[in-house]
Amino acid sequence: MAVASAPPRSSSNVSTPDPFDNLEESSPNPSGPGHPDDERFMALAFEEAQRAAGRDEVPIGCVIVREGVVLGRAHNLTRTHTDPTCHAEMLAISQAARRLGVMRLVGATVYTTVEPCFMCAGALVHARVKRVVWAVRDPKFGGCASLGTVLSHPQANHQVEWHEGPMADASREILQTFFRSKRVVPRVSPGDA
Repeated sequence: MAVASAPPRSSSNVSTPDPFDNLEESSPNPSGPGHPDDERFMALAFEEAQRAAGRDEVPIGCVIVREGVVLGRAHNLTRTHTDPTCHAEMLAISQAARRLGVMRLVGATVYTTVEPCFMCAGALVHARVKRVVWAVRDPKFGGCASLGTVLSHPQANHQVEWHEGPMADASREILQTFFRSKRVVPRVSPGDA
């Protein structure tokens, strides 16, 4: 079995590969075409991603909608709350459930700027949402299409329709900008120490 070698390091800086640097265009979706409102509601999720970036959080935003009404909207707050479960999707699910007074979000569509991870995808299945729409895949943690099929697994007691691609370019760009700013560390010369 071959072992991948580490990427070469530059003499002027040290960088860690950005999982969003080599994102390809979204592939065709087995759940079929999108809904006419997908762009409009994804724009709201993108506003949340921008709020996250403004707080030095990973810029991911989420909006949950049912029958044209926004039930919950949030952005990542993992750094702010020092809590790895404070993903945009988890916070928006909690907000929507509290607003409705029920734990099931039957008939809801979730718009998120990045493919949900396994934790968030599992919560979306438990919440019984109807549909999930994301802008870009997450090649390192995506639990819906990239690394797993939590939303549509045939043995699960609930399957969720999904669609990808609305606002992909803008969502990809904000993620790449964020991670590039975090990954490049200036090299300290011996005289500076």
